[in-house]
Amino acid sequence: MTEKNYDHLKNKWEIASSGKMMSYSFGFILSLYLLLAFNTLVFYFYEVEVGLEVGLVSLAIILFSVWVMITSPILGYLTDRKFKWSKKLGFRAPWVIIAAIPALLFYFLLFTPPNVDAKANPWIIFWYLLIISCLFGSFIMIFQEHFQGGFPNQFREEFERRRASAFAFIFPGIILFLLSIIPLFILVYGDKRTFAITAAISVSIIAICVIALIPGVRESPEVKERYIQGYEDKSHLSFSKMMKYAFGQRNFMVSLIAITLVNVAIALNMASGIYFYKDVLGLPIFLSIFSTMVYFIFVMVSVPFWVSFARKHGNVTAFIVGIFLSGLSYLPYLWITTLPEDIFFSVFRGIASSCFTVMVLPITSDCYDEVTNACGRHQEATLFGMRTIFLRSAVILQAIIIALVHIMTGYNQDPTAIQTPLAIWGIRIHRGLIPMIFCLVAAVIMLIGYDLKGEKLHTLKNNLWEKGL
Repeated sequence: MTEKNYDHLKNKWEIASSGKMMSYSFGFILSLYLLLAFNTLVFYFYEVEVGLEVGLVSLAIILFSVWVMITSPILGYLTDRKFKWSKKLGFRAPWVIIAAIPALLFYFLLFTPPNVDAKANPWIIFWYLLIISCLFGSFIMIFQEHFQGGFPNQFREEFERRRASAFAFIFPGIILFLLSIIPLFILVYGDKRTFAITAAISVSIIAICVIALIPGVRESPEVKERYIQGYEDKSHLSFSKMMKYAFGQRNFMVSLIAITLVNVAIALNMASGIYFYKDVLGLPIFLSIFSTMVYFIFVMVSVPFWVSFARKHGNVTAFIVGIFLSGLSYLPYLWITTLPEDIFFSVFRGIASSCFTVMVLPITSDCYDEVTNACGRHQEATLFGMRTIFLRSAVILQAIIIALVHIMTGYNQDPTAIQTPLAIWGIRIHRGLIPMIFCLVAAVIMLIGYDLKGEKLHTLKNNLWEKGL
């Protein structure tokens, strides 16, 4: 169903201003950058720079992910309720700001491990990595649960959600690009201190973005009222019953499985980047600035096209196309041997990634609305916590896949080592082939199993309005 079919609904709910959308989009800088940087740098940092044995690095990342999977839905449920301050300060905004600062602190601490020999004292490094990761994960999950959980209620309509999602690629997109290239100028193979310097600079910039986020997450009286509706004169909704509501919705589950598979692909590709430049191309990591720049440029310039495409063909169709194209864009890593090739194929990766990223929030928001309609109240933070159970499995799979490939292909942890042809092929496989397979499977799952579109979505919107939700 195209945007014009919702014209009669646009006057029912307050439409957010462009300024609010821009301010809200600053929150994506924290959540996207910190998680992507974690997936990209932490495994390599502890395996190669710190020298912790790859099996222990993988074990720590897996245990961290299990911790987040278990605690995230519980934290979401415990904070996803009406508190004394809710009417005055809001349901989501306080938690977003409270969680942001410790998340930044613990991210920085990840790159300042104890100055001990990881070969002689591996367990000291292992426990440090595990504990700091878990603390980092807990706070960033609270942030994400209330930041992304608040998106469906701040922006109600399909056209509005597309627009708000697209805003994340304007000024915040430029900041994300700058944050992504900072490490390329600072990081030096074999020098741990450069990783800590990079983290300190990144954290300082993101702290400023958190201040810019405050007007965006501030909740209007209408938004607060929608949260309050469903809590007054209602029986207690237990955690287990909430899980039953969520996991009983087919579209919620289908989209969750597809997004998880794509996140595995993204995590693998990102984490493989530093290995790819160091061991396959034999180039210093700062040269990847050119492909990174081209990637970000085409992500941003492609946004208007994909928004127009989604307006004409629907969010679901655009989402599936984005997943499929993302999968194909990973395939060239099987044969890229030069920097110009990497730069050239970054064009296609940027175009495809733009489509998936713009559409993921509207699709997720529609699924949250379907659960809200079923249970009679807004529980988006809890839903995001449940979603995390699946999404964190992406990091577990990333750690397992990289560890297994490195063990099977005989990857040498020495920063100065020249890898064997088999080890190089292993890197190509976990950067290109495996991510492609995960994406193509995700596209098929969405195509076959997802049906929240057209008249069904139209009916859902009317039901939510009639219930005051």
